[in-house]
Amino acid sequence: MSTTPSKPTPMMVQYLAIKDGVGSDALLFYRMGDFYELFFDDAVKAAAALDIALTKRGTHAGEPIPMCGVPAHASEAYLARLIKLGFRVAVCEQTENPAEAKKRGAKSVVRREVVRLVTPGTLSEDTLLDARDANILAAVVTGLSGDAALAWADVSDGSFQTCALAPDDLLAEVMALRPSELLIPETLYADWADQGLTLTPLAPTKFDRRAAERLLGDRFDVASLDGFGDFSPEEIRAAGALIDYVELTQAGDRVALAPPRRTMRSGWLSIDSATRASLEIDRTLQGKRKGSLLSVIDRTVTGPGARLLGSRLSRPLMDVTAIRARLDAVSQLHDEADWRGALLSQLKATGDAARGLSRLQLGRGGPRDLITIRAAIAAGEAINADLAQRPNIKPEAELDAHLRALSLVDKSELAQLARNLTKALVEDPPMQARDGGLIATGWSPEIDRLRSLRDETRRSVAALQGKYAVATGVTAIKIKHNNVLGYFIEVSPKHADTMLGRDDFIHRQTLVSGVRFTTTELSALDREISGAADKVQGLELAEFEQFRETVSALAAPIRHIANALAALDVYAGLALWALESGATKPVIDDSVALEIDAGRHPVVEAALARGSATRFTPNDTRLDGAGIDCPRLALITGPNMAGKSTYLRQTALIVLLAQAGSFVPARRARIGLVDRLFSRVGASDDLSRGRSTFMVEMIETAAILNQSTDRSFVILDEIGRGTATFDGLSIAWAAVEHLHAINKSRALFATHYHELTELVSSLDGAKNLSLRAREYEGELIFLHDVKDGAADRSYGIQVAKLAGLPPVAVARATAVLERLEAEGTDLGIADLPLFSTTPPVQKPQPSAVEEALKAVNPDALSPRDALDLIYALKDKI
Repeated sequence: MSTTPSKPTPMMVQYLAIKDGVGSDALLFYRMGDFYELFFDDAVKAAAALDIALTKRGTHAGEPIPMCGVPAHASEAYLARLIKLGFRVAVCEQTENPAEAKKRGAKSVVRREVVRLVTPGTLSEDTLLDARDANILAAVVTGLSGDAALAWADVSDGSFQTCALAPDDLLAEVMALRPSELLIPETLYADWADQGLTLTPLAPTKFDRRAAERLLGDRFDVASLDGFGDFSPEEIRAAGALIDYVELTQAGDRVALAPPRRTMRSGWLSIDSATRASLEIDRTLQGKRKGSLLSVIDRTVTGPGARLLGSRLSRPLMDVTAIRARLDAVSQLHDEADWRGALLSQLKATGDAARGLSRLQLGRGGPRDLITIRAAIAAGEAINADLAQRPNIKPEAELDAHLRALSLVDKSELAQLARNLTKALVEDPPMQARDGGLIATGWSPEIDRLRSLRDETRRSVAALQGKYAVATGVTAIKIKHNNVLGYFIEVSPKHADTMLGRDDFIHRQTLVSGVRFTTTELSALDREISGAADKVQGLELAEFEQFRETVSALAAPIRHIANALAALDVYAGLALWALESGATKPVIDDSVALEIDAGRHPVVEAALARGSATRFTPNDTRLDGAGIDCPRLALITGPNMAGKSTYLRQTALIVLLAQAGSFVPARRARIGLVDRLFSRVGASDDLSRGRSTFMVEMIETAAILNQSTDRSFVILDEIGRGTATFDGLSIAWAAVEHLHAINKSRALFATHYHELTELVSSLDGAKNLSLRAREYEGELIFLHDVKDGAADRSYGIQVAKLAGLPPVAVARATAVLERLEAEGTDLGIADLPLFSTTPPVQKPQPSAVEEALKAVNPDALSPRDALDLIYALKDKI
């Protein structure tokens, strides 16, 4: 008997049509009542990812339909998990009341539409975001002329920037941003696929310049973008693709982004991706924030302040004047302890106005976002009022600029908005306006009246019941309520005649237990009470919407206030860290000097302070790019574990901190402006691209020698160790000469090739340094201090012993080393100790005591025999 496949239900027809529009690269959250349901492959993927039950519902094409779902009220938690796992999710909502759908027919399906495509780079909800970390969406594009551009935005706070740069600099700048999602033309996908980024390839037509100009002009309501900056064609293409994508994810809603701001690539210190990872600026090598430089110096008290600090560390400045202005701001707050403490206390209450504003503009905000904006405006007023009470303090130019931003031209409107929000909103409003209960008593007489009817129903009914009891003389009269009749009057059958004889009481229902009536007054009260809750909610939503529109109209000054508060948080936080850590204000100039007295590694020092009584050993650094007052290159030798890598990294981090506008962990520092920072310290293989450890090392070294300039600062550690001894020595030798004579970069070069110390001594602009260690009673002691001159020994065998190498192996290594040092390295293969007939050091023979113990049978010994044995063994020692 043949079977005919069942015809898809109207709901499934709707689902399949919507899913077809979404495509296979996104999961579809299909709203059905109180749940978001997923079907077919989406259900299988989501159930596995979220560890929820996978069920089946109905059939399609003769097969059961896989299905799973998540509660709508808890959907954000599930969305967060899916986004972290790399999924994109299309949210499909019911856009029609079921009652309206029934008017079209009993089997009509409620209209549904995709209202949003949730992707890693377009998040705005607090529950999906890290408050102290930016959430960047970026777009890259290259041009036929060899130019490239980068556009990036944070949808959660409305920032939007572009930058024109050379293609070779593109990867470094993208890695500085650490975007949550990167938009690229499909033609570039293969070039970016192995960079560990979340990529969204787009058709080349999405990067069309003319379309981008029209889109940007329409979005920001301008005829030309010239008023925002002199954008390159590639910048316009990247910015247009980004705006188009964001509006696509918001289902056509206007995006709450500020106009694009053009930044100059030459405006900040260049740090390539390998260097960024090596220095662990904002993430450790394991990808964690804890243990990074950012985590150690961060004393900010707000999310926006933390995000701004992270951005400044990722992009240190190249403008001496701007750097000095930042340092002056930190310095003043460092010295003015009372003002700094008051400022941090006021900032703690501000919340995240930028993200609250963005959510309100996107239509996803709630009453608590209004509270946050109110708090930011109030904090701005309070900070300025507090400063007015400190006449002895004249803010430095950088601080003054931000303080003026808190006193904008639109201050009267902002102040009025803050006052209205204070009066209108309850102290602890709900998350969403639709939940009700957000408007405070006294703001709206109509809401108060309706709320009184809703909340004081029992009092109103009781008063009316008492009135009717007096009027009729029936003391047992009751006013009751049910879902069929609403409010009604009920009396016992014996009082029915009394009620029926009155014109003002209308008969409704007769039961065995009693007779029910109503009155015109009660019916009117019933109508008011039943509609009061809906009316209150409607009026509260209207008030909320009015505030939302007011906030949107004042978006620009509110955003200025949010940015100013974040900057003040950064300066106050850096001042506090400097005070706690003993950091000092560096001198920044246009020279090529690098002078550091008693420099320290901020992360290592902080770890030592937490974990032991050991104190960090400070060290000096003296370099001069001109090679006049001191060398431009220092070769550093010394044993492993003596601190060479720490010394290299701490110097690079001091340069980075100084140019970011922070105090530095040193007694004194003078930093001649650095244009590029390079680090090759430690390496690992890159199996995904078929690269060995040595290949990775050579690629990084090549990038340094090809790109560093006479204004760059370079740290290199153990170049050439991944190959044969003479090959490695030759490469290291050539790298030293190239850096010294051709790049002329300020550089620290650590090595175990002691042959290089002779080369360095012959170079005019180079010198030898070493990390000291001493042997004491057979133990190796690291002194961790840097001194002039080359190290006399590498102490490799001693370090191996510390690491736990078996004593036999240590003894053998010592013997081989002694012969190599005595006879030189020009021995033939057959003559080397490793291959010679010289017997290896034998395992020590058992002692007389050990041999005697082996012959003893403990079970056969009497107590007296055991005592005699002990005396006998003692005589053998």
